[in-house]
Amino acid sequence: MAAIAFAQKMLAGTACVLQLMLLGPKMSEAFYLPGVAPTDYMDGSKVELKVNKLTSVKTQLPYRYYVLPYCQPSQIHVSAENLGEILLGDSIENSLYDIQMNVNVSCAKLCDRPLTDEDKAMFKRMIDHEYQVNWLVDNLPSAMKYQQKGGALTYTSGFPVGLKVDGVYYVHNHIQIGLHYHSDPSEFQGSRVVGFEVFPLSIQQTQQEGAAISCGDMEDPVPHLDLMKQASITYSYDVVWLPSPVRWASRWDNYLKMHEGQIHWFSIVNSLMIVLFLSGMVAMILLRTLHRDIAKYNEMDADDSAEETGWKLVHGDVFRKPPHSKALAVSVGSGMQLLVCSAVTLVFSAIGFLSPVHRGSILQGMLLLFTFAGILAGYCSARFYKMWKGEDWKKTTLLTAFLYPGTVFGIFFVLNLFIWGTKSSGAVPFTTMFALLVLWFGISVPLVFLGAFFGYKKGPISLPVRTNQIPRQVPAQPWYIGGLFSCLVGGVLPFAGVFTELFFIMSSIWQHQFYYLFGFLMLVIVILVITCAEISITLAYFQLTNEDYNWWWRSFFTSAASAVYIFGYSCLYFFTRMQIGHYVGALLYFGYMFVVSYTFALITGSVGFTATFFFVRTIYGSIKID
Repeated sequence: MAAIAFAQKMLAGTACVLQLMLLGPKMSEAFYLPGVAPTDYMDGSKVELKVNKLTSVKTQLPYRYYVLPYCQPSQIHVSAENLGEILLGDSIENSLYDIQMNVNVSCAKLCDRPLTDEDKAMFKRMIDHEYQVNWLVDNLPSAMKYQQKGGALTYTSGFPVGLKVDGVYYVHNHIQIGLHYHSDPSEFQGSRVVGFEVFPLSIQQTQQEGAAISCGDMEDPVPHLDLMKQASITYSYDVVWLPSPVRWASRWDNYLKMHEGQIHWFSIVNSLMIVLFLSGMVAMILLRTLHRDIAKYNEMDADDSAEETGWKLVHGDVFRKPPHSKALAVSVGSGMQLLVCSAVTLVFSAIGFLSPVHRGSILQGMLLLFTFAGILAGYCSARFYKMWKGEDWKKTTLLTAFLYPGTVFGIFFVLNLFIWGTKSSGAVPFTTMFALLVLWFGISVPLVFLGAFFGYKKGPISLPVRTNQIPRQVPAQPWYIGGLFSCLVGGVLPFAGVFTELFFIMSSIWQHQFYYLFGFLMLVIVILVITCAEISITLAYFQLTNEDYNWWWRSFFTSAASAVYIFGYSCLYFFTRMQIGHYVGALLYFGYMFVVSYTFALITGSVGFTATFFFVRTIYGSIKID
């Protein structure tokens, strides 16, 4: 029977996930396409060191490198930035550092800078907020190497502006630069940069004859340059070139493995096994219960109609138009748009077209995919709205085109005003705002209307039963089947499926760490979709069994309620993991986490709603209705 086949498909989906689990490790180590050819440097050729923004996990407000009194070139050139880099606040500029391939340098003087009281105050503020300096060499970010308690080496991106010891501020004015290069004369000429390590020091240099300086004992880790006692500051650096067996294609491995890999693997597999077990159990219960119900209903004679009970009894009301059908159609359309956008972005990220290697590419790719997926949003909202015989299709299409993007853009614009007030490089300029509006109004909105046109042009979705003119009275329901309780319970399972991965994603976003396990994330998305579908179907089935036919909105909110737990977890993460002391940073955090939760609600809600709709249509098409 069709309903049994439907349930068997759900079980088959769970089996597919088991196969994906076996492929997960390989997917997570997917190759990446660099996008640019490796640069081969001949001995003595110039290797440019570029500077990027100053970042802090305590404020979440990036600043340009040269807001501090560092050594500036006579002309500052800003590297070309894509839309994603601008939105992330990147500001890549040239520097005075003179680095040549395979030429070691010891205690090279960069410049002397006088220090004003304003400069000292800026340094103190940056050190208090634990700002990190970010450099780039051959597109590789600078990294500091640490040795953990077990002896394992780990890396952290960037290096601190300075440090505070017993109330005294010390500035890192000498940087030891370690550059790793790979040579293979049989494959290419010259050398390729495959590693960029830095070690900052706070030292007091002494002037020698001529322009030379002495850096003293650089093996001494004790800081010496007391900021408040200095009228000027001398910047210097060392360069050491080290041969490396690491090939150019593998040079990002150290950056992408900054986490505890074993903990991550164990946690994610443990989470997936729990969710898979629950999903399999739910599907099995559904399979057996449905088989018994359908067999019983089809064996009834016409004389037994008065004794009908359970979900068959509400066949004349089960497809009745829901209240606020316009809002439901818009929510489902936007959710499907976001689901497709997320899925395609993950696929491209897993195969390497979009990756952290290319700064801003993931964010830019998501924006473009969301824009072009507008046609799907318009189509889906139109199909459901037409099925409910709605007449105000223009308003529905307008809401689909403007409700979600308008909410997100409004929050983004207000937060950007606060960032402007702090003079942070994270403030998005008006030209970029205009580009976003062009994407929205010039491409996305017309595509939504085009999708709606195709959706309304097609015939309405066929329904297996007719709807009665007079609605049936819904009997009193037990408290545990009520809307609020069942939705909150239903939202737990989808949240459990993404809980572990959510921690690593939030660490990537807010702790400025790299995230590259897109194979695992694809697996989590598959788990999430199956879980949302099964929990919404199961609770809707119990609701119909209790003769409550108001399942439309319930099926949406059952899965969408997981977003409440996402936002609750983000609050817990803020108070336990974050150290944001600036009110603008706190506003940014909660503003963007609200956007993430809202997006998650639309995606999960639309998946649960769509799966439940096809399930209900299938089971009512499997029984004989007089």
